[in-house]
Amino acid sequence: MAPENDTTPATVAEGTAAGDTAKVGLDFIRTRITEDNASGRFGNRVHTRFPPEPNGYLHLGHAKSICLNFGVAREFGGLCNLRFDDTNPTKEETEYVDSIREDVRWLGGVWDDREFYASDYFEKLYGYAEQLIKMGKAYVDDLSAEEIREYRGTLTEPGRESPWRNRSIDENLDLFRRMRAGEFGDGQKVLRAKIDMTSPNVVMRDPTLYRIRHAEHHRTGNKWCIYPMYDYTHCLSDSIEGITHSLCTLEFINNRELYDWVLETLGAYRPQQIEFARLNVTYTVLSKRKLIQLVKEGHVTGWDDPRMPTLSGMRRRGIPPEALREFCSRIGLARADSTVEYSMLEFCVREYLNGHTPRVMAVLDPVKVVIENYPVGQVEEFDMPYHPEDASYGSRKVPFSRELYIERDDFRLEPPKKFHRLAPGAEVRLRYAYFITCREAVLDDAGNVVELRCVYDPESKGGQSPDGRKVKGTIHWVSAAHAIPAEVRLYDQLFAVENPNAAPEGKTFLDNLNPESLTKVEALLEPALATFKAGDKMQFERLGYYCKDKDSTDAKPVFNRTTTLRDTWAKLEKKGA
Repeated sequence: MAPENDTTPATVAEGTAAGDTAKVGLDFIRTRITEDNASGRFGNRVHTRFPPEPNGYLHLGHAKSICLNFGVAREFGGLCNLRFDDTNPTKEETEYVDSIREDVRWLGGVWDDREFYASDYFEKLYGYAEQLIKMGKAYVDDLSAEEIREYRGTLTEPGRESPWRNRSIDENLDLFRRMRAGEFGDGQKVLRAKIDMTSPNVVMRDPTLYRIRHAEHHRTGNKWCIYPMYDYTHCLSDSIEGITHSLCTLEFINNRELYDWVLETLGAYRPQQIEFARLNVTYTVLSKRKLIQLVKEGHVTGWDDPRMPTLSGMRRRGIPPEALREFCSRIGLARADSTVEYSMLEFCVREYLNGHTPRVMAVLDPVKVVIENYPVGQVEEFDMPYHPEDASYGSRKVPFSRELYIERDDFRLEPPKKFHRLAPGAEVRLRYAYFITCREAVLDDAGNVVELRCVYDPESKGGQSPDGRKVKGTIHWVSAAHAIPAEVRLYDQLFAVENPNAAPEGKTFLDNLNPESLTKVEALLEPALATFKAGDKMQFERLGYYCKDKDSTDAKPVFNRTTTLRDTWAKLEKKGA
């Protein structure tokens, strides 16, 4: 349920232009781009790219890169490509390609017809490799992966040259072509750049350019059995596409020297690589390997489990892309790694949803209320606005009857000081309806409240009394005869500690999982919620923000809690404890 005149920006570009995100200042990346434009280095062009590897689902860390690359391109009137870095056939799947497209589009990325794949360039990359061999800048090596690591040396000791480093150009060309022809098994040979085994930068000690992988590729099938390494592929793909600024995370800072070496050695067009700090968030793991483990071992229901930090999981939880873009804008860019509080993301989510969601009533832990002086069999309807501050959301009719349900937490047999909800002898306002006063609480044998006997003031219809008496408490409710039963999934943090990776000796990050990250309750909802569709977001009044889940059926809708509201009374009780 959205307002008819909703003008919510749909893309990163529109969002930034419309002020959807916080005003972006000139951080070090934008400063560098501004300087390059002033000098005319790239002919005043700005062309970026978002280059995920299709070996998993995108997560919160990728959101920062998506917003940066697509956002920078828009701000400078440039372009941004979507490129799949698909050079590892054993880990990549079409499923991941499809999910990445959906996630980038959801977050606001627009790439028009500029969807590319590293595999588009396999023939060109092979040609460049032969060129390096002919220049004496690459050689075929027979060392195993373990031996290459041993020969590479350490940060304090230089590396050693491979016994096969000085093969002739003709022999290297012959061996490389035979590698392509499939004459050798996996790991038998690799192609390495011939640079400097004594370089203080370990990355430059004859890095591997090609390895043998007899595996079917998701796009090229079995056409290739040799595949280029990321560092070799990445810079050449940027060059081929005419990228001006290659924005990547800090772990690639030492690889920049290799990026430049490959392009300069081949005499190819060279973009500017700029590194920024990756995103780390409390109570979260963003390692793709660990996320895969969570899924494969069944700790979550799948990649789109609403507890997962994947974009598909966040979307299913009800986190709007506008809030995620705002979050990425607020945290900004840095040159040093740091950790951001998850509460900042929750703040951005609440801030956005507060102004962009309809209000409805739902009771998660019901206790029955019988209004003894209300006519038996009578039903009336109250016209309630969907949003108290935005009439464009419209309104709905909510039925009211003699028997209702309220939240169990809205009643206390022995109310403490400052408790302004229902209690024996206390009067409260039912949202948009009447004042009621509790006369009796019916208990079961265990002392639990099972029913509240109340009376209402017929003169207080609409929530106001002619005598002007003040009623401090207002609570929500649903009519017993008209309420819709639903499953509500109350999600919390997936991990119980701020840094899940900091596991003690003998433990792993899995030992930090939060056993209470999901609680399912049987709730009762007002009838209007039957008209909401999967993916629709709303505020359950006084409870939090929710989203209708794709598991919903006509007989049993399912709602996911996106985030809670601030509960003043809960804070007071906690403080008192």
